[in-house]
Amino acid sequence: MFDLHYLCAGFNELIMMNELITQVNDALWGYVLIGVLVACGIWFTLRTKGVQFRMIGEMLRLLTDSATSGTEGLADQNKNHKHISSFQAFAVSVATRVGTGNLAGVATAIAVGGPGAVFWMWIIALLGSATAFVESTLAQLFKERRGDSFIGGPAYYILNGLHSKWMAYLFAVAITITFGLSYNSIQANTICQAMHEAFGWNPLVVGPVLAALALAIVFGGIHRIANVSSVLVPVMAIGYFILVVVIILMNLEHIPHVLKVIITNAFGLEQGVGGALGATIMNGVKRGLFSNEAGEGSAPNVAATATVSHPVKQGLIQALGVFTDTLLVCSCTAFVILISGLYNVPELNGIALTQAALGSEIGSAGPIFIAAAILLFAFSSIIGNYYYGEANIRFMTSSNTVLTIYRIFSGGVVVVFGALASLEIVWNLGDLCMAMLTACNLVAIVTLGKYVFRLLDDYRSQKGKGIKEPVFHRCQLPEIEKELECWD
Repeated sequence: MFDLHYLCAGFNELIMMNELITQVNDALWGYVLIGVLVACGIWFTLRTKGVQFRMIGEMLRLLTDSATSGTEGLADQNKNHKHISSFQAFAVSVATRVGTGNLAGVATAIAVGGPGAVFWMWIIALLGSATAFVESTLAQLFKERRGDSFIGGPAYYILNGLHSKWMAYLFAVAITITFGLSYNSIQANTICQAMHEAFGWNPLVVGPVLAALALAIVFGGIHRIANVSSVLVPVMAIGYFILVVVIILMNLEHIPHVLKVIITNAFGLEQGVGGALGATIMNGVKRGLFSNEAGEGSAPNVAATATVSHPVKQGLIQALGVFTDTLLVCSCTAFVILISGLYNVPELNGIALTQAALGSEIGSAGPIFIAAAILLFAFSSIIGNYYYGEANIRFMTSSNTVLTIYRIFSGGVVVVFGALASLEIVWNLGDLCMAMLTACNLVAIVTLGKYVFRLLDDYRSQKGKGIKEPVFHRCQLPEIEKELECWD
């Protein structure tokens, strides 16, 4: 009888280039992208005068904006337009951020790079939040109206801002492959591992069920995705956060030691765990970027869908998403793993390490809780990742046939593949795709960042005059006024 296990095992054996992919990833991340990401984060932090620190209060206030409260600056307002609120756009982007990276990714970073990898995840988040602000503000600025909703992202600001069609299409293809296909296989792989660890469920059963659920949602479009995410994200994030905080509070006496281990290992001052300093930094940055996506060009795709009166508003919202993801959820996972002391057990990696760590603190319920949490975390990421691909498919073609094929592959085929493939293969492919995608987006946002700095100055000026809801008009940027079709 035909067994998909044999098919997948044969497929894994045929990928003899896996070692080559690993070497390419090490070269890209070890010698190129880490330095570029940090440099961009520092540059944007300086040019925005620390927007990610100075405007946290405004970020929190904007979460309460309704979908129709700030439409003054929008052109051709339509009563039939389906508005996406700032919070809904925030929820969809956090749905893709808060997922496998927070539970399995953090565990993998610690297992491979040592506890010090957590420190470098924090650094990339603090700097990356400024990068996230820039890219999401650009997405709002250059967004377009399609049907009854807005659409946008790096492909759109590359085309309309840089006037580079080939680069825009390159990015569109890269993000569709990275998120809609590669990352969804990682999410499915992690869900199946968690279910197998907790309940012994067969991936041959879990994979097709996940695919069926994902397909039912993705065929509903961005509005169904936004509605599902705005419910799932708060529930899963708050529930997981409360449990982990309780565990940390119960182990407060261990926190000073945990912080010491993180800091000493981060700078190579502690030997014996996780290898060399280079591996520590590289794994911290890679897993940090996979988790919070700052600079990767993904969150801008959903940031563009929000209805706001000024582009800066959604930039601030997405900067907050980076803090939520890495400084809160990732840190909670890392603390539980380090408190448990299981991070130096060679047999434990990925989601299995997180489940074992939680199980050591709350007993047999730990693996079950993590299995339930990862199901919500990763499943919401699957449907959010799908939308990033859809937005870029629509950028390249208006063919419904192409979109339908993509939906079947993103929500169905790769979910089943990820459920059955090895952990090493899905993560290696994900890292390679992430490197190419990030490089392309960073070139664009560094070049176009000058518009964001002017927008931020305008926003701060209006707030300084007592205007509660600043409004943007395209005449404020006369040199690109013709490209800003959604603004009055």
